[in-house]
Amino acid sequence: MKIIKTEVLDVYILEPRVFGDSRGWFMESWSDRELKNAGISYDFVQDNHSFSAQKGTLRGLHYQKGDAAQAKLVRCTKGAVLDVAVDMRQGSPTYKKWVSVELSADNKCQLVIPRGFLHGFITLTDDVEFLYKADNFYNYEADRNIIWNDPELSIDWGTEAPVLSDKDAMAPMLKDSDVDFKYEKTVEM
Repeated sequence: MKIIKTEVLDVYILEPRVFGDSRGWFMESWSDRELKNAGISYDFVQDNHSFSAQKGTLRGLHYQKGDAAQAKLVRCTKGAVLDVAVDMRQGSPTYKKWVSVELSADNKCQLVIPRGFLHGFITLTDDVEFLYKADNFYNYEADRNIIWNDPELSIDWGTEAPVLSDKDAMAPMLKDSDVDFKYEKTVEM
């Protein structure tokens, strides 16, 4: 597995080694040992799986507040998405910076997103299946979101008219939110 640093601190792309033959393919999608050797360690407790029927469906920007915050390992197993992580850790050298990565069934890449980030994705194809592991359980009371097109973040989603849930369409602006994550220095790779 290749571990690739992104331009946003503590966010990594995992590029698996894929072994294929006439029968199909095999890959190791997660290795606690390899990631720990690279200074990345999470104890995942919940798996989530979503399906989006229509190209241009945007889910996000989501986070859980306080002790309910979640680190995530995300991947797309059918179709393709543009996945976005935004650093909301006050004091971080990459505070309010975002990274976008194409995740697809074809490239089999994954994104590691620590606690303290907003997360979202937009589907680049129809019929998308998206999976993610979380290191904390979902907490309804702590569930929050920020509007996808907040000018303070200026994320390039590649569209001006995504398909949104009512919840995401009515999300607050960052300036009106209660985001209060703090940066805690981590070990550099």
